[in-house]
Amino acid sequence: QVQLVQSGGVSVQAGGSLTLSCVASGAPYSRYCWGWFRQAPGKEREGVAGISTGGSTTYYGDSVKGRFTISRDFANNTLYLQMDSLKPEDTAMYYCAARRQCGIPWTLQRTYDYWGQGTQVTVSS
Repeated sequence: QVQLVQSGGVSVQAGGSLTLSCVASGAPYSRYCWGWFRQAPGKEREGVAGISTGGSTTYYGDSVKGRFTISRDFANNTLYLQMDSLKPEDTAMYYCAARRQCGIPWTLQRTYDYWGQGTQVTVSS
C-alpha cells in the first residue's frame, strides 16, 4: 500500500518562507517522478513543481519560478517544496503526487498514481 504523508498546514506572512514535506512509504521511491500541485478556493488545481526520478531535473509553474524549489531526499523517501517570498496568492491546499509514468509533461494530473492528503498553506498580507 503506497502512502504519501504530508506535513501539517501552516500560516505565514507575505514575504516569508515555508518548507512542505511529503514522506513516501510502500513504494519504490527512486523509480517514481514527483510533483507538487495546489488548489486555491474557487480555482482549478494547478501544477506548482515537478522533479525527475533521479532528482536532477526540475520543473516549475510560471507563477512560482524563482521563488519555489522542489527537491528529494532519497535516504528518507521525502519530497520537499521550499517556498520563499510567499505572496497572498500562494494561499491554497498543496498536494504532493507520484507517478511511475515519467517522460511526459509533469503537469498532467491524470498521470499521477498517488496523492498526498493535502497541506493548507495560508499567506496573509
